[in-house]
Amino acid sequence: MEAMPLFDRITWNPNQMNGQPCIRGMRLTVRRVVEALAIYPNRDDLFRNYPELEPEDVRQALAFAAASLEDSATESNAA
Repeated sequence: MEAMPLFDRITWNPNQMNGQPCIRGMRLTVRRVVEALAIYPNRDDLFRNYPELEPEDVRQALAFAAASLEDSATESNAA
């Protein structure tokens, strides 16, 4: 069994960003980082537009988002 990943750059504060998980206590949510990756698939562009981000922030945001998703399949009655 795999060890749970360590998310030491993901922070929660109920008084900041409506309690959404953020990057290193900044007002930059994990969701925003994942959205930015979709907009800027080139990491150079991403870091140019979000200079406060570090590569490990991006890695942990993606890992956190993946870990937050349910990994199960449901049956479909599609023809």
